[in-house]
Amino acid sequence: MEKRHFLKSMSALGLFSIVHKSPISKDILNDSINIVPMIAPTTTYTLPALDYAFNALEPHIDAKTMEIHHDKHHNGYVTNLNKELASNAAASAMSLEQLFAKMDKYSPALRNNGGGHYNHTMFWKSLTPNAPSGPSGDLAKSINATFKDVDGLKDAMNKAGGSRFGSGWSWLVLDTKGKLLVGSTANQDNPLMNISEIKGKPLLGIDVWEHAYYLKYQNKRADYLTAIWNVINWDEVAKRYAMAKGK
Repeated sequence: MEKRHFLKSMSALGLFSIVHKSPISKDILNDSINIVPMIAPTTTYTLPALDYAFNALEPHIDAKTMEIHHDKHHNGYVTNLNKELASNAAASAMSLEQLFAKMDKYSPALRNNGGGHYNHTMFWKSLTPNAPSGPSGDLAKSINATFKDVDGLKDAMNKAGGSRFGSGWSWLVLDTKGKLLVGSTANQDNPLMNISEIKGKPLLGIDVWEHAYYLKYQNKRADYLTAIWNVINWDEVAKRYAMAKGK
């Protein structure tokens, strides 16, 4: 019988719940760019529930987009990821973070669906109807030191997302030197993947696939990127930053 295990360390980051079919013996140690340790390998993933109603982010993100994005697109990644893992014993013996670190050795299906599940789970937690006015504490200090101010960060991420040709993500990451970086990835790639264009510990990812905004904004990706900052969960991003810094 499948038993669902919720990770305290993952709840601090707000990442996904894990379904596992065998007893868990110990945590897996961090890889070089992991944010937190993962418990023993997983074989079955589940679609995480949202922390808010579909219409809670309106008018910035509409209810129908949220419903389709979560229930159809994200659920599709979960379903297809589980199918791939069921036919790949080696891959099913590893956490997603471990797979990402060796992503060049695995199939496009694992890359796309594993990334799709991870990225979206992080994305939902990055949004909130009760958004703080902006970052605070150590995260704010680091943003100000790197981008001058939060508007500088927004501008950098919007440019990264707006200039991404086709589908992908705009990212704020902490690199291996402990510095903040902004960049983008194609499709469902993310900064934990060894094949990624930008590498580091992901703190905030903004989805720029058309399914994330097209019903409301049509081809106006820039308008969507401007609006989404009204619902960014800075408290969650700050938790990820603290975890990434080892605090």
